[in-house]
Amino acid sequence: MLSGSSVSRSLAADQLLERFLTGSPRQRRSLVANVQLRLAELLPLIEDRLDAFDATGEDWACGWLLQLLAADDLERRDALVERYPSGWLATPSAAGLDYGPLQRHLLLQEYEPADRLTSEALRQLAGLDAVRRGYVYYSEVTAMPAADLEALDRLWLVYSRGRFGFSVQGRLLLSCDGQWERLWPKLGWKANGIWTRYPRSFTWSVEAPEGHLPLVNQLRGVRLMDALLQHPALASRIKIANPAATG
Repeated sequence: MLSGSSVSRSLAADQLLERFLTGSPRQRRSLVANVQLRLAELLPLIEDRLDAFDATGEDWACGWLLQLLAADDLERRDALVERYPSGWLATPSAAGLDYGPLQRHLLLQEYEPADRLTSEALRQLAGLDAVRRGYVYYSEVTAMPAADLEALDRLWLVYSRGRFGFSVQGRLLLSCDGQWERLWPKLGWKANGIWTRYPRSFTWSVEAPEGHLPLVNQLRGVRLMDALLQHPALASRIKIANPAATG
């Protein structure tokens, strides 16, 4: 039997792109290396398909293809930014926040500044007191608009091959039976009982452990992260991603 890799190499470029876009998450991941190997053939086809991508969804395949376009050369990157000045992904904000700068950093795989902008957005969503003090109280999470938390989660999912985001962290917590101390090493936030040092010891790339980003300050305990994952907007997304989850 031919391996998946051999079959994908025998496909025409348009067939490979179609298989990648329509495949299951597992099939897509198996095709990532082949897409990268044949990128020169695929780039013009990707550009032609942009208008067919669903900007209201959370398809990481589309986000990754956009990242490939942006990384290819400055001309393609600038054309993307000009074509989508507020970012390709639709990110409605009930709080009136502009997620364009965050989306540009994620598009360019600049995950460290993207993480800082995410923390800033959470402070703005929490209110003026949180902005002034520089951090969010767990009690301020409940009032955060659902649309904004969903937008933040979708942004991280789409531009990380589905590896990062609050809902990913929530799914991993479920896999740890709700035990936070088992979660921290899985996220790469703690090793041998020692918290990972910010910022230089974190991994600012998609090669980081699943759920590694965005960061939530754990030095004040788990209450803030727990409140975020319990927010109805995120809790519902975690359950959708985990149909066997109950409670």
